[in-house]
Amino acid sequence: EVQLVESGGGLVQAGGSLRLSCAASGYRYSDNTYCMGWFRQAPGSEREGVAANSMTGHTTYVDSVKGRFTVSQDNAKNILFLQMDSLKPEDKAMYYCAARPCRSGSWCQTCYAAWGQGTKVNVSS
Repeated sequence: EVQLVESGGGLVQAGGSLRLSCAASGYRYSDNTYCMGWFRQAPGSEREGVAANSMTGHTTYVDSVKGRFTVSQDNAKNILFLQMDSLKPEDKAMYYCAARPCRSGSWCQTCYAAWGQGTKVNVSS
């Protein structure tokens, strides 16, 4: 069973940076059995996709974070990262990492089989 735990959220001023981590147990990122996604949910809003990778290794980003957010992973530590730079107040949300079978679509939220508990990001203006 894949279990995911996010960390790294916090309060940051607009223009600042945060790096979120997603530690996995029961699964090795280097196995590439699953594709990973980052999602976020702002208060009063639906959960939306932020970034997701495919079986080719390509990462797709939602337009609102392109050029500011970057996904990477440390296979030795088995951690997935979401580097968030130039943060804006509208980036304030609970952020989640999730794992899905790679054959399913990147933004198909119901396709994701495992979700972390989330980490909160707050951006002050």
